[in-house]
Amino acid sequence: MSVFRAPALMVVAAALTLAAASCGRMRDDDAYGGGTPTSPTPGSSSSAATITITSSGASPRAVTVSVGSRVTFVNDDSRNHDMVSDPHPEHSDCPPINDVGFLRPGQSKQTGNLNTRRTCGYHDHDRDTDRSLQGTITIQ
Repeated sequence: MSVFRAPALMVVAAALTLAAASCGRMRDDDAYGGGTPTSPTPGSSSSAATITITSSGASPRAVTVSVGSRVTFVNDDSRNHDMVSDPHPEHSDCPPINDVGFLRPGQSKQTGNLNTRRTCGYHDHDRDTDRSLQGTITIQ
């Protein structure tokens, strides 16, 4: 019986390892932010502001929008960017910002509807200390 126990334990360990690895954040075509940009769904707000990312950083770094609005992020840089809500690394302050996520060069995406009056911070997850890639969205 012990001859069969070791291979079975190895199979279980391998399956658990694969399951744990699949729970990690993927970069392309995942629910976190990869894939093809989509248009707002019917009944949702259109973009009220645009933040453009270049080799110099995000511009403008601060925007103000109305409650229910969306913000479009445009990647005009030659590098990928991963734009998410503060704080790093939780990204829990303003979850609709996380809809932007991973942006390839030339790609643009919108936040979800920003429905709560507040000021939200955003940053590039992969360059979280680069102040030129940090900013705020004020929802009024």
